Amino acid sequence: MKKPIFTNKAPEALGPYSQAIQWGDVVFISGQIPLIPSTGELNDASFSDQANQVIDNLEAICIEAGASLDHILKLTIFLTNLEKFDVVNKIMERRFSEPFPARATVEISKLPKGVEIEMDAILSIQA
Repeated sequence: MKKPIFTNKAPEALGPYSQAIQWGDVVFISGQIPLIPSTGELNDASFSDQANQVIDNLEAICIEAGASLDHILKLTIFLTNLEKFDVVNKIMERRFSEPFPARATVEISKLPKGVEIEMDAILSIQA
């Protein structure tokens, strides 16, 4: 049975979807953009700040699910400019531990609210 996961430490969904859904020991986290949870406003600082905000949002949902960033099995990153790929790699090296999650990075033309980055994740809540 699927169980929704919600925390006010991550942005509310922008549409008819859950922040995350748990199915057994697996949690599927919906795409996160650089919204500041307390205000719902965009973090429109540098690209690095935006990427870190997205990871902060993912981390808040991981914690609510009883896990951490280290439990992420698969990460999908959507960028509107693939030239930011190296910046994302440097941030991931700081924010994630080895073994790093499996990952896909995709350049797309547009993201919600005109942001430059979005990430979704699949994690395991098993130790």
